Amino acid sequence: MTPSPFPLQSTSYILSFQFSSWYPKFRHVSIKSTIIRPLAQEFHDYMNADGVFVPEGSEDVPVQSTLSDDEDGYESDDEGEELRKFAFPELDKKIRDCIKDYGAVFPKLNFSSPKDASWILPASSPLKCTSPSDIYMLLKSSDFINHDLSPETVFEGCEKSSDSSGYELELVLRKWYPVDRSREMRCFVRNNILIGISQRDTNYYEFLNNPEMRLKIVETVKIFWRTSIQPLWKSSDDYIFDILLTRDLSRAHIVDFNPYAPRTDTLLFTYEELRDLLGHRTDSSSPELRVIDSRAHPSANTNAPANQHNMVPFEALSLSSGRDIEEFADLWEKEIKESIDVE
Repeated sequence: MTPSPFPLQSTSYILSFQFSSWYPKFRHVSIKSTIIRPLAQEFHDYMNADGVFVPEGSEDVPVQSTLSDDEDGYESDDEGEELRKFAFPELDKKIRDCIKDYGAVFPKLNFSSPKDASWILPASSPLKCTSPSDIYMLLKSSDFINHDLSPETVFEGCEKSSDSSGYELELVLRKWYPVDRSREMRCFVRNNILIGISQRDTNYYEFLNNPEMRLKIVETVKIFWRTSIQPLWKSSDDYIFDILLTRDLSRAHIVDFNPYAPRTDTLLFTYEELRDLLGHRTDSSSPELRVIDSRAHPSANTNAPANQHNMVPFEALSLSSGRDIEEFADLWEKEIKESIDVE
């Protein structure tokens, strides 16, 4: 009988991969981050509310309403039913304090980041948030973060006897800085053995195909895993971790940990291939590194924008605080111009 490519799933196994579970142990080799929890039920209600809008008071520069007194307030499709408004002054203060300390942040929830909504902010600074409203806009525009909003989706596929009562939504603010995507790697550990390394960004990079560079990457990842991850990761023998290599490819920083489960993208591998690699592994074997080896590679990106399925026209965005779509478009254009001027 062919063994399953996946370990057994339990709620405790999944919870070990939420940000607050692993970050305290690995903060010295990870990106500086702040965890905000617990989050009020009202925040859950806001995230589950229809439409893309920001809570009142979350913008650093108040925008005067263009609506008359008779028009003020949003209504749903049901005539006469006013759309619920939200405001999080305490959370806004925590976010502003964090932005003041870090300069800028990018957000995520327990497991997922809103990278599919990065188009909302200027392309020159993807996911760079400098105000609470930036964060709310990213989260509300993202499909990815929906996974984290309900225990039913978080623990999908887990053993039915498992208890999901320990799950609590958290907001994570990570220090933002420009990232060279070519140096991001996803690494696969099964039975406490590092078996595979995959390039994360699916663009062709010539230097990744240089034999000396490939050997250096593999050696750096092996050493980093053995010295900085393996001694501290005690939750399970099966996991996937993402790292960012330094510019000289000699060191690394942890970006995230992920469950060894169907929900985690194996990128240039399949789980069946990883199972076979484990079966043929010897004590002297090195993990297999896979990269995009040509522009014609079937997994290579085309010119189409990433996550384009999640892009919606600005006309579909309805913002609070009286901001209409023209005002939002003007502000967005101004942000792009300012980012270009800085460069």
